[in-house]
Amino acid sequence: MRRIQLTGASALALAAALAAATPAAAENVFRWASQGDALTLDPMSQNEGPTIAMNGQIYESLVTRDPELNLQPELATSWEGGNDGWVFHLREGVKFHDGADFTAEDVAFSFKRAMAESSDYKEQVSSVADVEILDDHTVKVITKGPNPILPNEITSLYMMDSDWSKEHDVETPQDYAASEETFAVRNANGTGPFRVVSRAPDELTVLERNKEWWGASEFPGNIDRIEYRPIKNAATRVAALLSGELDFVLDPPLQDLERIKATDGLGVKTVAQIRSIFFGMDEGSDELRSSDVKGKNPFKDVKVRMAVNHAIDKEAIKRVVMEGLSFPTGMITPPGVLGNTPENDPPYSFDPELSKSLLAEAGYPDGFTVQLDCPNDRYNNDEKICQAAVAMLAKVGIKVNLEAIPKSQHFPKLQNRETDFYMLGWGVPTLDSHYVFAYLVDGEGSWNATGYSNPRVNEITDLIATEMDVEKRTALIDEAWTIIKEDAPYAPIHHQVIAWGISDKFDVPIGADDALRPRYIVAK
Repeated sequence: MRRIQLTGASALALAAALAAATPAAAENVFRWASQGDALTLDPMSQNEGPTIAMNGQIYESLVTRDPELNLQPELATSWEGGNDGWVFHLREGVKFHDGADFTAEDVAFSFKRAMAESSDYKEQVSSVADVEILDDHTVKVITKGPNPILPNEITSLYMMDSDWSKEHDVETPQDYAASEETFAVRNANGTGPFRVVSRAPDELTVLERNKEWWGASEFPGNIDRIEYRPIKNAATRVAALLSGELDFVLDPPLQDLERIKATDGLGVKTVAQIRSIFFGMDEGSDELRSSDVKGKNPFKDVKVRMAVNHAIDKEAIKRVVMEGLSFPTGMITPPGVLGNTPENDPPYSFDPELSKSLLAEAGYPDGFTVQLDCPNDRYNNDEKICQAAVAMLAKVGIKVNLEAIPKSQHFPKLQNRETDFYMLGWGVPTLDSHYVFAYLVDGEGSWNATGYSNPRVNEITDLIATEMDVEKRTALIDEAWTIIKEDAPYAPIHHQVIAWGISDKFDVPIGADDALRPRYIVAK
């Protein structure tokens, strides 16, 4: 293998930390990195991709997805639905990492915990009225009406030990937006294939194989130890992979993919992700916080929101920023999700002159100023996308001040609705538009920092939660997307393509949800 050494203090620090973390006795150690860390180990506090993926190595749900995103049994071996809920038959003989038995009581507790106000999963269980324990290994999740997609909605609803949670005073989820600190933030007690050895947020997380895991003989994975280190600097991540100090990088810079491919012993995998990248505009506030327009809010006018959409050249972003690895769009949900259609997917046209005309018609012939809040450690080239959009908007008169910050600071601004204009990416683990509507466009959606609230879209969000007729349900979803595209609360940019950099010492299946699944990773 060609070796490229890191230089300077960062190289010494990384090498020393990795060496110190790796026990000589571990047979198969998997060392990997990405630009940002999981936000918390509390499995119901943050519904965010890397956080879900990290917690999914430690905790388990009743139903899960395989690398092809097919629904699979996990802690439930089977389930059946009816007009008043779903019955789940639980796997027997499962133990938590501390040796406690997993029972129906833990399922009932976990659902009720997910329904708490501080939970970031409450939209996914909004149809749940109660959980009835039928026996130690059978539960009935009672819904407020028929719910055709409940199993799809709970693939990342992880089961917690009720006694452990009570013992450590974590019966309700961490309030992440309020910067709450609890025992569950850095400690975990799941049933999953790996247990936590150590957790130093933004530095190093070490997991080791759970030798008592129920699925040990059912999955091909043979990893004994996982060492995860967030490395914000893209060049440092790639250099560590090229030098052999890392086995896997989840998010190598797109411009470095050819260099990785050309390195002996390394390879690249790519797949279209179930995630869309977009900008949100606060149309709900009477006045924007960061604008030079006082006494009114430019984003309240659909002409201004349309002007933003027509001012951004998504094809140029694809070509120049994304190295061709994106799919420009006019929707905030990707193909593969029920509701994405060829009719609604095409992007708003790039038309700066139309954008200027719309701004003039709205009363802003000279434009206005606003701040764009952007994460710099979450999505592929997130800050660069924001920089490109700032330049494009300037050409039509919208003067944008860019604030690029870590996701740990960015996301609370959205959840607390303290932003005028922002970037967000949204994956759809349910593969159903209800998930997008409930969080992003419903007037009460916890991630809807736009303040958008259309009565008919809100009504459809409620209707599709209980509509069992597939044709009627699909028609309602299509109607909602048509309204959303006309109202333009968001400026969609593209559907993301993910690329993984991998050592050929490991077989690592890639999934369209960008989640690492160590139970499938095989050290050769």
